[in-house]
Amino acid sequence: MIRFRDRGARGRHFGARVDARHSFSFGDYTDPANMGFRALRVLNEDRIIPGGGFAEHGHADMEILTLVLDGTLAHHDSLGNAVRIEAGEVQRMTAGTGVRHSERNPDPDRRAHIVQIWIFPETDGLAPGYEQKAFAPTEHRNTFRPIANRDGHAGALTLHQDAALALARMDEGARIEQALSPARGYWVQVLRGIVALGGTEMREGDGAALSAESTLRLEAETQAEVLLIDLA
Repeated sequence: MIRFRDRGARGRHFGARVDARHSFSFGDYTDPANMGFRALRVLNEDRIIPGGGFAEHGHADMEILTLVLDGTLAHHDSLGNAVRIEAGEVQRMTAGTGVRHSERNPDPDRRAHIVQIWIFPETDGLAPGYEQKAFAPTEHRNTFRPIANRDGHAGALTLHQDAALALARMDEGARIEQALSPARGYWVQVLRGIVALGGTEMREGDGAALSAESTLRLEAETQAEVLLIDLA
């Protein structure tokens, strides 16, 4: 079964500094039919103007992953990290027993475009932690390259959950066919471009939840980038 989540149906927060789209209920946007998918709780797409961002705030008991698609994100947290996350890099923050952080676009001229994912951890009360890694586009050309998983294998970031994230950059006309476990759930998010999932067109911002499926079939109608989230 495939349930599509149209980009235009997402929640939206349009402020002076951030234009945010929410695939699941978040902040002031509440939709009882879209509270998450399995352990996946939040999937936000944010565009942040120069100098804009999110002031210091706190999290606990959540695995938070941030993908920078364009621009730069300046991150400061209570663990002592003061870093920049550039386009092509992925950050994983284990909030655990509690962490505070801020996120800002330091570029004076260019918007930052990010996707942030929250996943419930297997266990509450974990020690807070931080990882950051760059993934070259050539590593995931027309194939899914692991970027985060439970064991950190294949050079991925480590998640405290039976879940895995992978990215694919697809050339126009490229096809990917991948075996799935029908017992697991999968979320597909189109980050750029246009693809067909099982023959149904999906554009940037569209998502889909796959359950009881044995095969994933994607075809790129343009150059595209796709995120695949595998969940127990």
